[in-house]
Amino acid sequence: MQALPLNHSIDQSISVVVPSYNHAQFVTSCLHSIINQTLKPAKLLVIDDGSTDDSPRVIETVLKECPFPCELIARENRGLPATLNQGLKLTSGKYFAYLSSDDMWLETFLAARLNLLQNRPTAILAYGHSFFISEQGNVVDFTGDWADYKDGNVKEMLLQTIGPMSPTVVYLREPLTMYGWNEAARLEDYELYLKLSLKGEFAFDPQPLSAWRVHKTNTSWNQHMMLEEHENALRSLSSHLGIDGADLEKLLRAIRFKRSEDFLRIGEKREAVSLALRNFSAPEASQLPRILVRLLIPHSTLSWWRKRKRAKAMQRFESLRFY
Repeated sequence: MQALPLNHSIDQSISVVVPSYNHAQFVTSCLHSIINQTLKPAKLLVIDDGSTDDSPRVIETVLKECPFPCELIARENRGLPATLNQGLKLTSGKYFAYLSSDDMWLETFLAARLNLLQNRPTAILAYGHSFFISEQGNVVDFTGDWADYKDGNVKEMLLQTIGPMSPTVVYLREPLTMYGWNEAARLEDYELYLKLSLKGEFAFDPQPLSAWRVHKTNTSWNQHMMLEEHENALRSLSSHLGIDGADLEKLLRAIRFKRSEDFLRIGEKREAVSLALRNFSAPEASQLPRILVRLLIPHSTLSWWRKRKRAKAMQRFESLRFY
């Protein structure tokens, strides 16, 4: 898909929310990446969700430099979904985006996403590829190398538990307000994506205009939680998705089988073997040899391979550094 040229006359009625929690070392870079957008948002709202570090003071300092309306709300901890719902309620405008306090945008992010949405009247959100960056700001991975993202109807993509990464997304506000975020969910976006996919298209922009920061407190390292949340979302929405009974269980088995490779990636071989064997069926037969080969590879070798992959990514994207 060819990227659309930027149109700087587009409607900029977009509000941006930053949910902040214990990211004092990263939040300055996050906020500067919003302040420096070529297309400025109508408002920036930062909600500190009960941080126990120096985040509120750091945020207050940075927001003094903000050239457009901005606000900080610091309160007790309520969790990310509740924070996002509060931010959605307290902002206005045709479009909505949020950026976690450890992530970043390139300076043309908002202009490109809004331009895409205004050229796609059937789309209810726009998303794209993302860089992965280390705590030091080096690019260590790129979704364009492995993520099979789709444009338009994304239901089948989401059923494979492949979804947009949150820092790449801009939403059309009206359909978003129909649902908001499930405050009982720990994987805040997946269930929402499933619901929105039934209401309209997802417009895909191949440009990598976002950076997702990799560090030890990322929720995505918890593969047990992610698998449980994916299953919960699919079960609760199965009737709306037109998937029931045997078809739902078949889908869940396929997802568990696929997830076994993610457990291998983090060194949990026992769980990987259990998932693969308990959820093996004919459609997955072609994948089994690859999993068996990976089971025979020592964890130390896999760790070496991941470090080598990161080093190659840092060399490949050495001109890009995110602070």
